Amino acid sequence: MKTTPFLTRLTSFSVGAVLLVGVVPFTYAEQMPAVPQIDAKAFILMDYHSGKVLAESNADERLDPASLTKIMASYVIGQAIKSGKISPTDEVTVGKDAWATGNPALRGSSLMFLKPGDRIPVSELNKGIVIQSGNDASIALADYVAGSQDAFVSLMNNYVKALNLTNTHFLTVHGLDATGQYSTARDMALLGQALIRDVPEEYALHKEKEFTFNNIRQPNRNRLLWSTNLNVDGVKTGHTNGAGHNLVASATEGNMRLISVVLGAQTDAIRFRESEKLLTWGFRFFETVTPIKADAPFTTQRVWFGTEKDARLGVAQDAALTIPKGQMKNLKASFTLNQPQLSAPLTKNQVVGTIDFQLDGKSIGQRELVAMDDIPEAGFFSRLWDTVMMKVQQWFGGLFG
Repeated sequence: MKTTPFLTRLTSFSVGAVLLVGVVPFTYAEQMPAVPQIDAKAFILMDYHSGKVLAESNADERLDPASLTKIMASYVIGQAIKSGKISPTDEVTVGKDAWATGNPALRGSSLMFLKPGDRIPVSELNKGIVIQSGNDASIALADYVAGSQDAFVSLMNNYVKALNLTNTHFLTVHGLDATGQYSTARDMALLGQALIRDVPEEYALHKEKEFTFNNIRQPNRNRLLWSTNLNVDGVKTGHTNGAGHNLVASATEGNMRLISVVLGAQTDAIRFRESEKLLTWGFRFFETVTPIKADAPFTTQRVWFGTEKDARLGVAQDAALTIPKGQMKNLKASFTLNQPQLSAPLTKNQVVGTIDFQLDGKSIGQRELVAMDDIPEAGFFSRLWDTVMMKVQQWFGGLFG
């Protein structure tokens, strides 16, 4: 939607910030810290709340996701539970296709060690997928949710489209090597973001450090959960001979959450080291701020032909931004309206313009400017009066302005 700058305003988010900019110049590009060297085929670091990418390399290169595929499986399962299609207490009868002894593709891979005929609760199989990375658990739960592995893969790829993961395609429910199965660092970061946002109860499983089934205790393969330097609470490792060593990780510090993706590391140790390096760098140099909240107006503007004379304008969702640490005082915002005048009727959350955020005069993000309230059209005589007043205003504005 094309924005016409009929009306603009510049707003500072701290007292005296405009004067400070004039005295101590801040150049956004000059303050950006150097991205650390990461030993992997591809990587990305993204702020969960703002979606801002802080660092990346080969982030759109299609690579083998390996067991990162199970992040999407977890998302599908979480959505099925959330919608009531399945329940965590449902019992699943394990089929022969989920039996490692009878399925050569599973031999030597990560397993929950299921047997045909076992009756296992959905909650246990779900933990087997998330914590143990059990390929047999992935098959058993896929069969239960969708009727077959192929049908479950179709669900996975439907969510790929819904989440706009433009460089991802799944062929298996577990992530074992399959020609034509691929994803990217960027898409995996977006998938991790969706998992945390859309199915938080499902995501909570990803921080559990161990799981015991059939008296076999297995630790979560994401060793960053034990990090003493970072508060990591998910999400998933992946490894096959074709993919190398992959890791999607998420950590929090205060109100900031970061998501890192490292693909194609040469060893298990390298993927954890490089992921920790990325996350530590992000928390050290950046912060997440929310200068405009959804429950507070950003501006008030005259509205014509309505039951109210002024419209409160703001954002539909909190406007989270990622900025270099300590630069909140230099953050400014301006807005433009899509039309020269606001006219009723207006509906709540109707988009009426754009808010642009700037540091050092450079745009660092935009958000839709929306009406915060319903404003119905006024009666005939009120609208007639507004028509007269608008003409008078336009005439005097043209005469003196």
